[in-house]
Amino acid sequence: MRTGMLALGAGLACLPLLPELPPTWLLLALLPIALMLLPWRSYPVSFFLFGFVWACYSAQVALDDRLLPELDGRTLWLEGRVSGLPEVGEGVVRFQLEGATAREHQLPQRLRLSWYDRPPLLAGERWRLAVKLKRPRGLVNPQGFDYEAWLLAQRIGATGTIKQGERLSEASGPSAWRDQLRQRLLSVEAHGRAGGLAALVLGDDSGLSRADWRTLQDTGTVHLLVISGQHVALLAAVLYGLVAGLARLGLWPRLLPWLPWACGLAFAGALGYGLLAGFEVPVRRACVMVALVLLWRLRFRHLGLWWPLALAFILVLLVEPLASLQAGFWLSFGAVAVLVWVFGGRLGAWPWWRVWWRAQWTLALGMLPLFFALGLPLSLSGPLANLIAVPWVSLLVVPLALLGTLLLPVPWLGEGLLWLAGGLLEILFQSLAWIASLLPAWVPTALPLWCWLIGSLGVLLCLAPAGVPLRALGLAMLLAFVAPPRERIPPGQAEVWQLDVGQGLAVLVRTREHALLYDAGPRFGDFDLGERVVLPSLRQLGVSRVDLMLLSHADSDHAGGAEALARGLPIDRVLSGEAAVLPAHLAAQPCIDGASWSWDGVRFTTWRWAGAGEGNPASCLLKVEAAGERLLLSGDIDEATETALLAVGRDLRAEWLQVPHHGSRSSSSAAFLDAVAPRAALLSRGWHNPFGHPHPGVLARYRERDITLYDSAERGAVRLLLGSDEGVSSWRERPRFWREK
Repeated sequence: MRTGMLALGAGLACLPLLPELPPTWLLLALLPIALMLLPWRSYPVSFFLFGFVWACYSAQVALDDRLLPELDGRTLWLEGRVSGLPEVGEGVVRFQLEGATAREHQLPQRLRLSWYDRPPLLAGERWRLAVKLKRPRGLVNPQGFDYEAWLLAQRIGATGTIKQGERLSEASGPSAWRDQLRQRLLSVEAHGRAGGLAALVLGDDSGLSRADWRTLQDTGTVHLLVISGQHVALLAAVLYGLVAGLARLGLWPRLLPWLPWACGLAFAGALGYGLLAGFEVPVRRACVMVALVLLWRLRFRHLGLWWPLALAFILVLLVEPLASLQAGFWLSFGAVAVLVWVFGGRLGAWPWWRVWWRAQWTLALGMLPLFFALGLPLSLSGPLANLIAVPWVSLLVVPLALLGTLLLPVPWLGEGLLWLAGGLLEILFQSLAWIASLLPAWVPTALPLWCWLIGSLGVLLCLAPAGVPLRALGLAMLLAFVAPPRERIPPGQAEVWQLDVGQGLAVLVRTREHALLYDAGPRFGDFDLGERVVLPSLRQLGVSRVDLMLLSHADSDHAGGAEALARGLPIDRVLSGEAAVLPAHLAAQPCIDGASWSWDGVRFTTWRWAGAGEGNPASCLLKVEAAGERLLLSGDIDEATETALLAVGRDLRAEWLQVPHHGSRSSSSAAFLDAVAPRAALLSRGWHNPFGHPHPGVLARYRERDITLYDSAERGAVRLLLGSDEGVSSWRERPRFWREK
């Protein structure tokens, strides 16, 4: 039976590995095959096929519920109800709309919408909205959040931006009650940490700032401020322990058997907390795990600890197979599996402090394979930070926050408890910020599969019980994680990455020993693509130091991410066409027209129009030449700048051109394209951007000259090796069944 459970779990969990979903006819054919194999002692194969078919069918239903292609980019009037708690940011609110309907058009059941400068909006309200709808699409880079996978896992079939709207009905239902409670919590004086308390009580993390998230990530404590299995299990454990303690002291009524009551009250508390937090997928997963552990404690202890873990894994995926597309699913089950592996078979009693310390370092070590496989940042300070933060939050902040919320109707008492909880949370954040300043998170370089396998085997050996042969060899095998072999660029060649940063620009140029970053990605308010995309991508590609950051000009779509990069990586030098406009602490130097230098046999030349004023015309151009093959990076120059460059006789010839100003109508003149004469061009722009880039007339000029366009909006990040015969690769071409082609 255990083999069958493992096979069923494997079939359910294989979705993330599929490049494409099997066609419906094949899934229908697999079902009778699975049934026929059952009597032939091949039930593990049957169970695997059942799980596989159910997971694929569920994923196909979610894909079929996406916005129709003919509606992509159109503005429609629709009606629907606000579900969940709206996320309020800087001048924008993001929320989910369920049950959306529109005249003459079929819409997905769930939409994720953004509303800038919006009126007051509450969960449970019904609205009529004019929305510019988009099919699910996200940025695709070597490292970064997979927005399309997240949207599919949430069964969100479209995103959109609201133009205008009118409220049709007032808020009602459980969501409205939760929103009212959130507003009450946010109004409490809690040392500026009311947003953190709302995250702990209601699962609403929109009140946490980017600095807060950065601190939590650097210290590996994100799980503390997002309602997870830890919080639900804590409340269940407190209620269970309360009943068990009363029974041990003889204070529990003898007519009521204490064990069933302890398990029942513990599950009721966990379920109530989950409902308060909105009963989202992570909370549902935690409630399932708590329920099975309590059932195991009540009736099935003889089966061992692995039984409830495996059954919870299967039940969660049976209810929602798409949960396997989320990193949190694997991290939560992985953490429990590590603890069961380490403590499940130990003999004798250990003091509590030894158990607590061992749990922290074994979790940090045991989770390494998962963090590397998922491409997540590693917190070097995580074991130390969690050693302090977990009991601080679990035993002090959460109980006070829940009790304070429960007693809010009592004058002064509830607010006083929340004030105390907020103060404790502020102390914690100050401590974590200090730890993060000493040891920030580390984004490891991408590993070859063989390195990952060796490192994972080393982790298993290190965590194996004492006496296992070759256990000490595990430490040496961990070097495959820490110091993997680095692919070196041949001398005289340059690796070029145009990162997918939406409506902005960031191009990495690497030689054998040097790295240059041309533009740093955009920043719009609190949304910093330099921090979210460019910095982790550079680290994933093995860039530990930037020799030169060249910011073409000071516009936020090109230089907005520079400050985040300066915080996260050593940068030896900064150049810009508008050095005086950039923040002083960047110490930017002006771009020199005609300056030239060589790195590892690759030649670099900068140009800037001396007569340029401010803004786009002041862009600093960069020409890169490797083994006779040339790339021209042109920033946001306009037609006047192009004409000026031609007038002074610059040799603009290049096989590769970065399309000026994202393909705007005011650039890429016919004379300029004829002078450069590229065979291919790199275009960086946002999908359905509000500027209409690239302009149809500009695209026509490129087509007339047979210039191949590599568009970041269509291809994701693009890589080429300048000075070689190696072809161009684009990140969106990597097969993922959920990814828009």
